[in-house]
Amino acid sequence: MAALHWQKSSYSGDGNGCVHIAAAPDGTVKLVESDDPGLILTTTPDKLHAFILGVKAGEFDHFVT
Repeated sequence: MAALHWQKSSYSGDGNGCVHIAAAPDGTVKLVESDDPGLILTTTPDKLHAFILGVKAGEFDHFVT
């Protein structure tokens, strides 16, 4: 597997608990949290886009206490 170029949001600053994202050569998107770099989530660009739209629309607000 080719080395991935991980990116982190500039909004995250220098702290831990940041999500990093990388585009893989196979067309998938990889996500990893800095607290657990050994666990990599793989998804598609379309599914990630739908998730982000859902977050922005408040579809997951009921999970917040």
